Amino acid sequence: MRLNCRYQDPDNTIADLDVELFTKDGWIPLGLSETSPGFLIFTYSVFTCQHMYMRLNCAERGLMLESSTGSIELVTSEDWKMQKLHVEFDGKLKSGSPTGDDIDYITGRMGQCPVSVNMQHPPESKAELRLS
Repeated sequence: MRLNCRYQDPDNTIADLDVELFTKDGWIPLGLSETSPGFLIFTYSVFTCQHMYMRLNCAERGLMLESSTGSIELVTSEDWKMQKLHVEFDGKLKSGSPTGDDIDYITGRMGQCPVSVNMQHPPESKAELRLS
């Protein structure tokens, strides 16, 4: 799953968001409904929660985003147990100059989103944030 987002002031509010899902036919727009597979909804929940914490904590640190791209890679075993979870965001800044401490704080807070806190972490898990 991947996303492209544009933001508006004053607190990195979402102005435009596109989320796509990789399928056997390539990238398609994500469309969730009452018939969507539960695991797809779960994956989107993890992704959107991480995204919310990334954008809000950037704003808290005075880092105003113009746009971002993000991706989530979630790999499971045959019995659907998570083995790998990678979430990463590349943000283009409108204003602010991030320090290493800012990045550590933001990625640490991303791991505290309610969905992440309430799931068992897979053996391989990481969150990345790059701002330019």
